[in-house]
Amino acid sequence: MELNEITGAVLEMSMEIHRELGPGLLESVYQRVLSYELRIASLDVQSEVSIPIQWKGHQIDQSFRADLIVNKQVLVELKSVDKTAPVYRKQVLTYIKLAKLPIGLLINFGEELLKDGIHRLIN
Repeated sequence: MELNEITGAVLEMSMEIHRELGPGLLESVYQRVLSYELRIASLDVQSEVSIPIQWKGHQIDQSFRADLIVNKQVLVELKSVDKTAPVYRKQVLTYIKLAKLPIGLLINFGEELLKDGIHRLIN
């Protein structure tokens, strides 16, 4: 499956979830529902993936956890806040760089309109 197909599926399912559940739930609820929907669509989904980093020749385990990694290609960071701060985009850029993934999606389910809370970031 190509990157655009994967990100398209993630975004389509996220919009459906947001339409049905609305904003205001905990991030963990959206994460579980999105994981479920992606798996039903036969996508490979890993949740709360621990990503190690290399520091001065040493591997530092459990440095951060990616909310979701889809098909071993797309990192998905979920939020449920009023507005995403610019630091969240920087965070996702750093995550995809360290995880050596080509693309990251920042999705904020706290927005009134989900389209306002979607950011696609490229490594």
